[in-house]
Amino acid sequence: MRKDVLIAGFGGQGVLLAGNLLSYAAIDEGKNVSYFPAYGVEKRGGSATCTVVIADGAVGSPVVGQPSVLVVLNQASLERFGARVRPGGVLIVNSSLVDVSGLGRTDIKVVQVAMNDIATDLGDLRMVNMVALGAYAALTDAVKLPSLAAALSQALPERNHKFIPANVKAIETGAEAARAKKEA
Repeated sequence: MRKDVLIAGFGGQGVLLAGNLLSYAAIDEGKNVSYFPAYGVEKRGGSATCTVVIADGAVGSPVVGQPSVLVVLNQASLERFGARVRPGGVLIVNSSLVDVSGLGRTDIKVVQVAMNDIATDLGDLRMVNMVALGAYAALTDAVKLPSLAAALSQALPERNHKFIPANVKAIETGAEAARAKKEA
C-alpha cells in the first residue's frame, strides 16, 4: 500500500497542520510516513503546501512530482498544481473558493466539497483544514477517522487541546460531505 497526497492552499488555512496531523495518524496506524512541508516567506496569505506519503513499506522520497491525490484549498493552488495530478488520480477541491470550470482535465476524478462553508457552519473558518482532511480520509481510506481524531493531541499544542472536539466534528463533517459526493 502506498498513498500520496499534496495539500495546497495559502498561509493561515492550516495546510501544514493538516499534513502533520495526517502523518501522526498514519504513524499511529503503524504505517511509514514522509511529510514534506513548504511555504512562502509571507506570514499569512502566501502559498503553503505539504506532501505526505504513506506506505506499508519503505518511503523512498518525500518529493512527489505527480500526486495521486491533490487537495486544493484556494484558486491559486489549483492553477499551480491542477495539471500535476496523476492520470486516474483524485482532485479534492474547496468549492467555496475554487472554480474548476477552467481545469480541462477529464482523466481525473474531481470531488468538490464546500470546505469554507462547512467550517463556517461549524462555527470556525479556521477548521477548513480539518474538513479537508476528513474528506481526504473518506475518499482514500489512507487513514481511519478515529486515527485522525486520536492524533490531534499529538499535532496540536497543549494550549489548543480544548479545540479537539470541534476539530473532530469538522473531520467527521468533511468525511460525510465527501462520502455524499462519492456516492452521487
